[in-house]
Amino acid sequence: MTSTEFAAEVLLALPYEANEQQAAVVGALSRFVADMSGEPRVFLLNGYAGTGKTSLTGALVQTLEAVGRKCLLLAPTGRAAKVFSANAGGHPAFTIHRKIYRHTPGMQVGEFGASALNENRMRDTVVIVDEASMIGNGDERGGNLLEDLVTYVYAGENCRMILIGDTAQLPPVGADRSPAMKADVLRRLGLKVTAATLTETARQARDSGILFNATRLRRAMALAARSESEAGQDQAPPVPKLKAFPDVRIVDGEDLPEVLTNAYDRAENGPADTILITRSNRRASEYNAAIRGNVLYREEELTRGDMLIVARNHYFTKKVEGLDFVANGDIITVEKVYGTEVRYGLRFADVALTIPVAGRADVTFETKILLDTLADPAAGLSQEAWNQLYYGIMGDEEHYGDVPVADRVRCLRTDPYWGALHVKYAYAVTCHKAQGGQWENVFVDLSYIPDDALGMQLYRWLYTAVTRARRRLYLIAPPGQLLD
Repeated sequence: MTSTEFAAEVLLALPYEANEQQAAVVGALSRFVADMSGEPRVFLLNGYAGTGKTSLTGALVQTLEAVGRKCLLLAPTGRAAKVFSANAGGHPAFTIHRKIYRHTPGMQVGEFGASALNENRMRDTVVIVDEASMIGNGDERGGNLLEDLVTYVYAGENCRMILIGDTAQLPPVGADRSPAMKADVLRRLGLKVTAATLTETARQARDSGILFNATRLRRAMALAARSESEAGQDQAPPVPKLKAFPDVRIVDGEDLPEVLTNAYDRAENGPADTILITRSNRRASEYNAAIRGNVLYREEELTRGDMLIVARNHYFTKKVEGLDFVANGDIITVEKVYGTEVRYGLRFADVALTIPVAGRADVTFETKILLDTLADPAAGLSQEAWNQLYYGIMGDEEHYGDVPVADRVRCLRTDPYWGALHVKYAYAVTCHKAQGGQWENVFVDLSYIPDDALGMQLYRWLYTAVTRARRRLYLIAPPGQLLD
């Protein structure tokens, strides 16, 4: 099949008639896929909200499958992988970490290192990475996810990669730009880069108030970036004017409990279809406490029906049917609380949890969770608490008295307390936690934003939050300067 014929099949697989820009991008992607030369090549696709990027990617995957071309779908987080799989017609998608790294004894559960890079035995495979703007090129352990991803993919025989992202969204934590979406960074890694950007709004999305506001934010960011690049530019960056629509509502803080209650009642899956996005872990903790107490009227620390978000990747010590692992950012529901206990100075609960799985029935499993992280405003368990848990297990003569002290570190792989699931309440989350997911109702906390915070960083955060909404967007107490 020629690249022209392949492009025609992709366009037929789209759920709408492509505009000229989309058709041009499909043609470029088809030529990229058809090029079988051994040169390491990457296709960089930047697509703004509402430009049809998701539908185009789904049509590309569908066509690759139809012509028998192998493809591998990856995303930075578990939630993003599940959304990617659903948008690609149920084709399996994996987290980058889970696919390219090998978990080795001695590491903390769910942590990886560059020394544990897997061997790539794929041939003639197109690797498609969604939400690539979330991929970083360095972390606190000295790892480089982008570099490791490139090394893994191009170690395969005649493999090539397509990186899909939105440069208007938040970059990885601690970075000011998304390295995986920068052509010069990829060239320095030895890749020949083909790049395309989708900017034209798809016709079927033009009536969306959510998209209207996202577009205003993106244009304000573009103007701000232009102002910063021009020498001697002293003027303040432009302020985007957000506008109410039938699907975009401005909400006062006093009205928030009632509006949240109505959103929960209206949504088919109640709180599971609704998220509140705020600016810090501390504010998320405060909102979670207020929602559980004043909207859901839950007095106990953990009850059936509670929504939890996973705070770090979790790999099972015993096989769970239909579930390989639980990823950082996954949202799960409490089905039953069997009991709680205190051990090694930390609090744990034995629970049954249900997690949605893309393209399949929900999976319910039993596990132990750590209660100390539930309402903690910190991002995760402190190093001091990790050390307390580690030395508590190492010195546990009751359970490991017959194991030589030098060999006890191997027991961590199966210890239920060391491998307990780290969770937080999931009614309100930070924007980085929400990134990669979408909800029917999205509430965005804009209260108490000082005037000097208006600028590129806030607009990028707000654009990312706004584009998490599928049907309805609620802006909580936005400052007057942001309103049309």
